[in-house]
Formats: sequence, C-alpha cells, structure tokens
Amino acid sequence: MDKVVIITGANSGIGKAAAYRFAEEGYRVVMACRNLEKSKNVQQEIIEATNNPQIDLLQLDISSIVSIHQFHSSVKETYPKLDILIHNAAFLNHGNKNYQLSGDGIELSFATNVVGPFLLTKLLADQLANSDDARILHACTTNIRHFFDPKRKIEFDNLQGEFEDNRPYSTYKMYGDSKMALVMLTFKLAEELKDRHISVNAIQISAIKLSKETIQKMESGWKVAARVQNLFSAPQETMADTYFHLCTSNEFKGITGKLINAKRTIMQPSHYPDTPREQMKQFFDQTVYPKYAASERNMELVWELCSKLTAVEV
Repeated sequence: MDKVVIITGANSGIGKAAAYRFAEEGYRVVMACRNLEKSKNVQQEIIEATNNPQIDLLQLDISSIVSIHQFHSSVKETYPKLDILIHNAAFLNHGNKNYQLSGDGIELSFATNVVGPFLLTKLLADQLANSDDARILHACTTNIRHFFDPKRKIEFDNLQGEFEDNRPYSTYKMYGDSKMALVMLTFKLAEELKDRHISVNAIQISAIKLSKETIQKMESGWKVAARVQNLFSAPQETMADTYFHLCTSNEFKGITGKLINAKRTIMQPSHYPDTPREQMKQFFDQTVYPKYAASERNMELVWELCSKLTAVEV
C-alpha cells in the first residue's frame, strides 16, 4: 500500500518544497490547503515535475473548526491509513497591530498554529494508528527562544480577544506565544499517542528564504527587510529535506516528544541559571530550549485550552 503524507500549507514556501520532496520519493501526497484555486496550479506543477500522479488536493482552513471536521470526513473516506502528518501551515501577519480572531472567535495565530493542529491530530489518530510507523511533525520557530527571558509568558487569558480594548497587540509576540504552545503540545501529544505507536516531534526552523507569496503580503518596509534576510538564509529545499529525514529515516524511528533543531540534533531544556549573563549564553546555544516549555503546568494549560476551544458541536 502507498505511503501517504498530509502536508498543511503545501502550496507555498517550505510546505511546497516538502510536497515536491515526498512526491519525488513516490509518496502519495495530500496537499491540505486553504486556497484551492492557487493550489491547483501548484498541484499540477508537482505532478508534472516529479512524474508522480498521486498528488491529491483537499481544502483545509486549519484555523476553522468546521473546515477541519470537513477535511477529516474527506480523508476518512479516502485514506484508511495515514503514515505522516506534517503541520506546516502557520499564520503570521507581518506588521499587523490589530487583534485578529478566527471565525470561531480564537486569536488567529493560536487558531492556526495550535488549536487547529491539536484538533486535526485528534481526529486523524485512528488512521495514523493504522500505519506501522506513523509520524507527526510540527513546524516550530527560533522565535520561541525569547522565552529564555524569565518574564516572558503566554497570554492564556487573552486568546479570545478578552483584552483587545486595553492591552496592546503584537503579532510577533502572539506568533511566538503560539509556537511555544505548539512545542508544549508536541510533548503532550507524544505522551497521549505513545500507546498507539504514533510519534510526535517538532522542528525548530532556522532562517529560511521567504517565498515571494509571503513577502508580497507584507507592508512595504517589511518587504525590504525580508529581501535582505533572504540573502543570508538557506533555501526552502534545505528544510524540506529535514522534514523528509525526520519523518522517514531509521535514525528518528521511534523517537517521540522531542524538539529538534535545523541540524537534526535533539534539543534539551536549558540548564543555564536565570542570570542575565547566562541567559545570553543560552540564547546562542542551539542545543537547548527555554525551560518554560518543559513545565508540566504550562503543558496542561495548553492542553486544557485546546480541549475547551474544540469541544463544540459542528
């Protein structure tokens, strides 16, 4: 039976490069994308370039609870077994200073980057359990390293716009908070799915060239900064290769509940003391992540939040 991989946000950036990589290796690739019109061209491009006709396209808005349930229904009918699920889609609106909520009333970064992946994973667990080597990969970011600051906290009380009238909004802070929550969700899901032999890991993505589509969405000042950053960043194919390696290699078979850096090294919670000098050292140590992520209480808060926000009838 064909190996099946689902990649969210597979129509641009690293997701598109990953779709190419898996297609080249003969996988049946399910492109889970919000914009079908845009994605159809990419789907055809991958089919022709790789000579692999098994590139499927399904509509998915990972920020929408209804869309996730509809996507799951389609997947359940077509794919009795899933081998790999890559949560690659993410939301970051560069330069935005206004609160944005999803259609379900959830802060849009959290809806896309945390709550949606939580729900989709829970719904697809049965199909993943039918694989003899099921792996889930979460796309994380170096942005979480700001949590080396002991004062940095996730605003759990403001994820449905509760304080939008009197608390300033930072799209970058909310993005970083959501990606930290995704790391903790990785650890918690790994425990929850261990008995079903489903591995769950996260990759800390380093500086990668931004796609033209992503840059085009930015305000003019940010576009210039992004183009300069691209001069010093690795191509998207580099991270696509890492996605593929983490999800298919014997090296990472059976590995679960880990945050892995771009050099494919398993990271550990920081062992540095909370002093200004040591904080600076740990910020540049790519083998450690903030102790905030290792807190059982913080993991429970993320789990409780996702469970509460997805416990709705559709």
